[in-house]
Amino acid sequence: MPNHAPTPSPAAADSAPAGVELPAEFNAATFFIDRHLEEGRGDNLAVIDGSGSYTYGNLAKRMNRAGNALAGLGLRQDTRFAMCMLDSVDFPAVFWGGMKAGFVPIAVNTLLTSDHYDYILRDSRAGTLVVSEPLLEQFLPILEKQTALEHVIVAGEDGHGYPRLRDLMAEASKELEAADTRRDDIGFWLYSSGSTGSPKGVKHLHRNLVATAELYGKGVLGIREDDRVFSAAKLFFAYGLGNGMTFPFSVGAAGVYLAGRPAPDAVMDVMAHHQPTIFCGVPTLYAAILSDPDYNPSKGSARLRRCISAGEALPENIGKRWNERFGVEILDGIGSTEMLHIFLSNWPGKVRYGTSGTPVPGYRAKLVEQDGREVGVGEIGELLISGPSAAESYCNQREKSLDTFMGRWTRTGDKYLHDEEGFYHYCGRTDDMFKSGGNWVSPFEVESAIIGHDNVLEAAVIPHADEEGNLKPKAYVVVKDGVEPSDALEDELRGLVKDSLEAWKYPRWIEFLDSLPKTATGKIQRFKLREMDQAREVR
Repeated sequence: MPNHAPTPSPAAADSAPAGVELPAEFNAATFFIDRHLEEGRGDNLAVIDGSGSYTYGNLAKRMNRAGNALAGLGLRQDTRFAMCMLDSVDFPAVFWGGMKAGFVPIAVNTLLTSDHYDYILRDSRAGTLVVSEPLLEQFLPILEKQTALEHVIVAGEDGHGYPRLRDLMAEASKELEAADTRRDDIGFWLYSSGSTGSPKGVKHLHRNLVATAELYGKGVLGIREDDRVFSAAKLFFAYGLGNGMTFPFSVGAAGVYLAGRPAPDAVMDVMAHHQPTIFCGVPTLYAAILSDPDYNPSKGSARLRRCISAGEALPENIGKRWNERFGVEILDGIGSTEMLHIFLSNWPGKVRYGTSGTPVPGYRAKLVEQDGREVGVGEIGELLISGPSAAESYCNQREKSLDTFMGRWTRTGDKYLHDEEGFYHYCGRTDDMFKSGGNWVSPFEVESAIIGHDNVLEAAVIPHADEEGNLKPKAYVVVKDGVEPSDALEDELRGLVKDSLEAWKYPRWIEFLDSLPKTATGKIQRFKLREMDQAREVR
């Protein structure tokens, strides 16, 4: 199959944004893996995980064996298979092996419940499941109920009665010819994080992976062959998939994987031991690391040159404090599962903390009212994005697909305003924004003010009706370890918001929680707080 490197595609005034040009016959696995062997990078490190280090030559053999093992089960071209796998060398082997063989991997969140897995398997109608052994327990109660599922493969020491991935791969050939796929074929699925409800199956093309690697990975992040990239965001997440696989694999660099939860101590251990040059986190993780004064540059990576953040908007004070302590700026940006990775971003040396930066070259942005009218500078509108990495559609969600994928434009569901210099300021999810006394309240803006207090770790703001039925801000707050909630602290937080924002934005009610509901990717689920608040009102 032809395997040409992408070349820039000029933007026309009324056509798609500048992207990358690929041959019609194209298989993403040959670009991200096989190409490095052909171009002399087979001995470069590709993956560093908890069990060891693997070169591109080794990964290519594993990929081919995985693809052949799946084919040996009877999978045919375009067949979907689910993979619920921890971050290790097995993940890229199965993901790329499946794509190279012409199959469609569905990367599944590793932190869900049995009910969620039941929903995803039924929704996707995947005929095969590859699951890491520690995660199998969550699937056992629902496997017998699946009508489409024919094969379960376990990645681990004990297959618990199911075939082991390592055995199937050992018996499979290390040679595999790429399937006759095209750049616009469905290459893989991801399921959205469910920050506003049930997860949706998002169908992406082979070409989309190259677009994000070229436009953001190289164009903004400036990834190089000598980089080591450590993403605390997992590979099943669109953000983590780019960080840990497609970006390093686009240039022959290495991805550093952590199989367990990215708790601050585990993250700092990986940083110290493997010395990554690029770290990819989420705001809650950056805040958690900063909350412990013992975490400092001497306990991290001396080679660190880039940090990025996405998943939620990065509060200004967290970015500045990280820069002061670790000497590396955080490039905050926003992306989505539907667009595969970051499309608005801050740039190295040009960071404006408190903003999501400017459009990544190759993407266009506009802010609109509900009727589609574009808003002016300084006005709040919903963000629409046009770019070459947009998903094809949602699985089994025709109406939502029509509402989200509007020709060349994709609706993000985020409210923004842009200033005269072209920087985009996050206001909140469209579902989270509300008006108080006729004025818009951005939950993120109020939350950022609250977490400016030294004793606060996290905050989430929702609308709550007063006795007259008028909506006012209510804040849920998580304090740092060793801090006791008190009436005095409540007064301090209200005063802090009043001093920094307009009067109508201060929280009339403050409730302290041990933790905030979040998706597995770190996004705060404000809708769950609203549901909890409404349930109390009913009682």
